Amino acid sequence: MTSKIPNISDAEWEVMQVLWESSPQTASQVISSMQEQTDWKPKTVRTLLDRLVQKQVVGVNKEHRVYTFFPLYSREECQREEMQSFMKRIYGGTLKSMLVQFIQEDSLSDEDIKELREILNKNPEK
Repeated sequence: MTSKIPNISDAEWEVMQVLWESSPQTASQVISSMQEQTDWKPKTVRTLLDRLVQKQVVGVNKEHRVYTFFPLYSREECQREEMQSFMKRIYGGTLKSMLVQFIQEDSLSDEDIKELREILNKNPEK
């Protein structure tokens, strides 16, 4: 999808992870999966599903007696959007600023830096 993906809260990300693992799922299946990972009440999970549907991040199949939910965006699309939003807010939109900070603060291991160099060498046009 080419349109901007709506902002997803941390709690909504948890629900999306369940749907990305397997979908479509009924609300009961999502609630069951969430209760294995969190102490959220069923009503909380239903509210999060409703929000995701309202934001048009999750679709609903209403053709059967029991509604099923499915993601409208891939995990990768949402991660890309979240990364771009983060970079814009924190680093003025430039990846270089972020990488420089990580490297200067020793957040990257020598192996990480080696791997980044290999990636950059494979993509010289970028």
